Amino acid sequence: MLEKLLSADRSFFLTLNSLHATWLDQVMYWASNPLVWLPLFVFLLYVVIRTFRFKTATVLVCLVLMITVSDQLSNLSKNNLKRLRPSHEPQIAASIHIVNEYRGEDFSFYSAHASNTFALAVFLIILFPKRYTSLYFILTGWASLMSYTRIYLGVHYPLDIICGALAGCLIGYLTGRITLYFIGLQGREINPA
Repeated sequence: MLEKLLSADRSFFLTLNSLHATWLDQVMYWASNPLVWLPLFVFLLYVVIRTFRFKTATVLVCLVLMITVSDQLSNLSKNNLKRLRPSHEPQIAASIHIVNEYRGEDFSFYSAHASNTFALAVFLIILFPKRYTSLYFILTGWASLMSYTRIYLGVHYPLDIICGALAGCLIGYLTGRITLYFIGLQGREINPA
């Protein structure tokens, strides 16, 4: 059963990875880099400060701890499960689309990019008041794009992304709830994720 699932994952990856265009290569390469999104992060920081004012420090400490947990759990999973990235898989490495010779480190399950971005998105969706509904779509779209770039670049299978996103959503949800408690808003109805 597991072998069938992994085989289907590999086939789906090869299909998605083959959907590329030369003009899109650099876009996806740069979209995968968190530094490119610095203006978005600065804007989100502004919204956090404006929304939570003197409680901003607590929100930021919880956010930093959340990203650290998300990232380290992904690394723990990769180092224990040792599933090779597609770019390192001898059976398919020659047939996948690689951009700028970027192949990532050895192991892929599960994606830290997917986990971290979805954790941040869900965390902020839970914390932000309902008047910021448009930000929910921006955050979800950003996390989805960041995650998809990993398949496009040939460094993650779809299951790596799906499991990373699920882990990130859980971590973001739990951290968001804990943060609401710490800042005294635990009774507030949470926003739909």
